[in-house]
Amino acid sequence: MLKMVATCLLVLMLSGCATLFRAQQEHRAASVVDYLYPNASEAPQLQPATTTLRPPVRVGIAFVPGGQWDSGASDESKRLLLERVKAAFAQYPYIGSIEVIPSNYLRARGGFDNLDQVARLFNVEIVALLSYDQVQFNDTRAAAVLYWTLVGAYVIRGDKYDVQTLVDATVFDVASRKLLFRAPGSSREKGSGTLASFSERSRQARDTGYVKAVDDLIPQLKTAMDDFRERSKHDAYVKVENKAGYRGGGDVGWSGLLIGVVLVVLVHASRRVA
Repeated sequence: MLKMVATCLLVLMLSGCATLFRAQQEHRAASVVDYLYPNASEAPQLQPATTTLRPPVRVGIAFVPGGQWDSGASDESKRLLLERVKAAFAQYPYIGSIEVIPSNYLRARGGFDNLDQVARLFNVEIVALLSYDQVQFNDTRAAAVLYWTLVGAYVIRGDKYDVQTLVDATVFDVASRKLLFRAPGSSREKGSGTLASFSERSRQARDTGYVKAVDDLIPQLKTAMDDFRERSKHDAYVKVENKAGYRGGGDVGWSGLLIGVVLVVLVHASRRVA
């Protein structure tokens, strides 16, 4: 009996050692503010600027670069997502061309200078940027469960995780550097896993967190879009000048442009595979 108790205590100690080296908090982020305003000590004050849209517009789609130690979605996952977004854009007549911009062209903390370079390189007028902020809290103090069998006993450590995700979509006019539209969404995923399954379960929770955050974003985006439509009717800083040969309506084209660029990006972002 004493030998069995000692064995159980040893297993508990080993389980504790295994979770000792797991961080209590894991943070993954790619911030549009850090990318476009790298030297800002506070939230940037956006100055009024006239934006001239010339449909059919040339659009670039990209993920905001993360920090040096960010371990978010892989470049391949991002590329596959952006290819799906590109295919969805093709159905809109006011979108002239779509360029998927690989992550390595966007330099961390590159600012608008980097965005200008990328826009010239890919010949785009508007860039849709996807950013994210995800925090995973790990609770390694969850009680262990002792299982008795015919040949002895074993312990399963029950660690808990809490994944909170924020996604943000921003669409910028490159020439005027004006933020055209944005909308946030958030989610929270909680669960637990054994010592062996914790990593896989928490990874799945992170993936689900991105999807649900985008699902939360979409109805807020629709409400914000209705508000924007009303504001744009009286916005002296927005002009629509159709390119030669294009017959789209001014106000309809502007509203349709934002719906096409923002809603399509976000709806298809819900299919993301991190």
